[in-house]
Amino acid sequence: MSKATLHIKNMVCPRCITAVEDTLTNLKIKFESVKLGEAEVFNDNIDYNLLDIRLKAIGFELINNDDSKIIETIKTIIINIIHHSDRETLNKNFSKILSDKTKKPYTYLSNLFSEKENITIEKYIILQKIEKVKELISYKDLSFSEIAYKLHYSSPAHLSTQFKKIMGCSLSEYKKMNIDDRKTLDVL
Repeated sequence: MSKATLHIKNMVCPRCITAVEDTLTNLKIKFESVKLGEAEVFNDNIDYNLLDIRLKAIGFELINNDDSKIIETIKTIIINIIHHSDRETLNKNFSKILSDKTKKPYTYLSNLFSEKENITIEKYIILQKIEKVKELISYKDLSFSEIAYKLHYSSPAHLSTQFKKIMGCSLSEYKKMNIDDRKTLDVL
């Protein structure tokens, strides 16, 4: 029985892994593992069209070309670091992490990402961080200083400036509005 790696778009959290595992199980597709952005399957008699239809029905999609696979890998790495890692990981150089994990030069990754997504990797990272800030504000557990520290901003003022630039309001104003305008991670 041969194996194949399926690359899957829009997987951003542990629930996504469960949803893909359930889909594979329901379609009686044997798999070795599922992680963010990919699944290792035994590729005997898979109806890829049906699988793609089922995945699309729950917000995912099979990725078939190399550029799309790289873009999705970049997004998955960034989302994992910002939303599912500790502060020490956030302290590391994103360009080095992306190059190491994709085995591609950062210049190539940056140009490809900008061309295909119409946004720079740096801007994508900032947007992901702002979504994490909004999430942390909604929990009401941390001060702005603690949020800045947790997300490895150089200072609360730096966080505040970046937040206002993206959101059009200060952290305090946003907190007072008490709105939940968080975006799902796959649409940023």
